[in-house]
Amino acid sequence: MLIEIDGLRVLTDPVWGPRASPSRLAGPKRFQPVPVALGAMPPLDLVIVSHDHYDHLDYPTIRELAELDVPFVTSLGVGAHLEAWGVNPLRIVELDWWESHRVQNTGLTVTAAPSQHFSGRGLKDRNRTLWSSFIIRGERQAVFFSGDTGLTTEYGTIRDRLGPFDLVMLEVGAFHPAWGDIHLGPHNALEALRLLGGGAFLPVHWGTFSLAMHAWDQPAEALLELGPKAGAQLLMPRLGQPAEPGHFERVEPWWRAVDTIAPHAEPGRTPAPDAPPDTLPADMPWPID
Repeated sequence: MLIEIDGLRVLTDPVWGPRASPSRLAGPKRFQPVPVALGAMPPLDLVIVSHDHYDHLDYPTIRELAELDVPFVTSLGVGAHLEAWGVNPLRIVELDWWESHRVQNTGLTVTAAPSQHFSGRGLKDRNRTLWSSFIIRGERQAVFFSGDTGLTTEYGTIRDRLGPFDLVMLEVGAFHPAWGDIHLGPHNALEALRLLGGGAFLPVHWGTFSLAMHAWDQPAEALLELGPKAGAQLLMPRLGQPAEPGHFERVEPWWRAVDTIAPHAEPGRTPAPDAPPDTLPADMPWPID
């Protein structure tokens, strides 16, 4: 997401690549076009990378961003990837949970907070880097970005220590009950929103890659039904469409009119329904997220 806060532009977990995979030939493929070319983006003030999974930390995108004079804030250990891919180490700040960083020459503070997930880009580096949620606080407004997470009582602590939030961005896609508590899904996202103290709710982590057994638009349909019952102020713009958290309009289910869809994940590229999150099918050479 591209967030404009207090006149500054913050880009979260940018993925412009065609696949969420270490391979250009295999793995979950983008089925929605990129709304704008990376080179056509307006000047950026900060890039946040929540963790190192392929659908959040994208090699070709980072290589292109490395050519810009933009700072990065990321979770502990992830900076090694950025540096190896060409980002000047002086532009990288790694944060442990509850650590904060004031972006130079701005009034913007970024704080890493707990999330419930895992990390790794191969079969031998599981959990060697940290995963985080992030709070972006300016002089007048604050944004919560979940990264990837399951439901955790830490959200109440985050609310007490770092809230309230004007905008809450929670992941809602790529979930399955048998995978444990590593993703939220729409039901748990609404509970997480409650624990965080509310705020305009922008669902993220759906609609670009099909990474689970459910239909790609199932989270959106569920939120369309459940959100109003829970009193959630939903923001669900079309990909690339600007949205203002302070101005709510009726959610239009734009996804129903999309021609190119991925009803289910690519065969053989997701865990079996009974597979715990720490196991991978034999034909999958990368960790799913």
